[in-house]
Amino acid sequence: MNPTRQPPGVSMTNESDIAELGETRPDPNALRSPDDHLNQDWIERLRAHLSAGEEHDVAEMMEPLHASDAGDVLEALEQDERVALVQMLGDKFDYLALTEVDDNVRTDLIEELPAEDVARGVATLDNDDAVYILEDMDAGDREEILAQLPAFERLSLKRSLDFPEDSAGRRMQTDFIAIPPFWTVGQTIDYLRVEKDLPDEFFQLYVVDPGYRVLGTIPLDKFLRAKRQVRIENLMNHDVLTVEATEDQEEAARDFERYDLVEVGVVDENKRLVGVLTVDDIVDVIHEEATEDIKLLGGVAGDEELSDNVLSTVRSRAPWLVVNLITAMLASFVISLFNATIEQMVALAALMPIVASMGGNAGTQTMTVTVRALATRDLDRGRVRRLVLREVTGGFLNGCIFAVLIGAVTWLRFANLGLGIVIGLAMIINMIAAGSAGILIPLTLNRLKVDPAIASSVFVTTVTDVIGFFAFLGLAGLWFGLF
Repeated sequence: MNPTRQPPGVSMTNESDIAELGETRPDPNALRSPDDHLNQDWIERLRAHLSAGEEHDVAEMMEPLHASDAGDVLEALEQDERVALVQMLGDKFDYLALTEVDDNVRTDLIEELPAEDVARGVATLDNDDAVYILEDMDAGDREEILAQLPAFERLSLKRSLDFPEDSAGRRMQTDFIAIPPFWTVGQTIDYLRVEKDLPDEFFQLYVVDPGYRVLGTIPLDKFLRAKRQVRIENLMNHDVLTVEATEDQEEAARDFERYDLVEVGVVDENKRLVGVLTVDDIVDVIHEEATEDIKLLGGVAGDEELSDNVLSTVRSRAPWLVVNLITAMLASFVISLFNATIEQMVALAALMPIVASMGGNAGTQTMTVTVRALATRDLDRGRVRRLVLREVTGGFLNGCIFAVLIGAVTWLRFANLGLGIVIGLAMIINMIAAGSAGILIPLTLNRLKVDPAIASSVFVTTVTDVIGFFAFLGLAGLWFGLF
């Protein structure tokens, strides 16, 4: 599916000088340095050729690059340089590189290119890669490009684009090999040898009825070991696993993980085979979903890219910063309830952030495990009960350990045994609260149909701050009679 060209290697120059310096120097003709970063000397040479309009030299530098490396080069260039590069390469530019760049880079670049050039480039791609490029475009621009494609390709892409965003139908390839059950292995081999319109890569054959409903599948290893006279219906696997075209891509990825799949058929609402998902597409899905979850856990929009401008970044992060501000004010209010206590014992002001910070970190640890378990559907009722018990018990034990440590340090530092006991007890209380909040808050949000990856962090931190401050300052007031 992807080009098989290997990325350019890294060679070394002047080995005696390198040995003397004790360091590795990249060949200026190599794209990447030994630490796998882009070689800036290489990029500057490309910029110089682009500026001078030296088409032959630009093509010579770009020709050996894999699509993913070409994508990295595009991201390293400025917008006007990207446009110049694509136009200068013409038909030699591999549009698969556009699937390897940030969404903003791809969208901005396509807007600057003539529609006929984009249509010509998209026509060279597999269906899933073409859809990936077209789906983020404005409807008008997309229709202009589709209108310039051959009728069959245009209808195929439109059908894929009609499926919901982030669905299996958007990710599937529409090229696959379907054969009837009454053929023999020999007939199938002859068909594969003469038929020109076949996928570039495939891992199994699909046995279908006249209505294109899947009857079975045959892995290539099993097919190639069979004798020519064996009928397909006697060779195929009858236990067929397919995914709905409207199914979320994350659910499809979970099927690949659960059943160790390499390829699976995609069916429409009438159970007709309309495409296939392959493992290389699913690897991209897993990467995207994991990246999105990590961003959401930090209160960042899942679609934020490194190429986003300042205003876009501010807009994506501001909402949860506002929520965090409100929850921080709640914690501040709790502290204000104990102003008199803090004034009578200034040491409390220096110690109270320790309890809140430890609780916040412990809560984040539990929350991360819980959110990931929810995302992978690993939590059932039995496991939830065990996990709650484990985290509460673990919080208590961790609280005891750190209570002894911080209590001893406080006693030695302030020569006050009572203060050490108070902070130790507060530590135990907050660590138990952290373990409880870290699991119960994501579970509650998930039950309320709110993505726990988005909101859990703010609420868990609020709980540990409020309980940490309240427990420490409240116990101190009671212990020392400061109320």
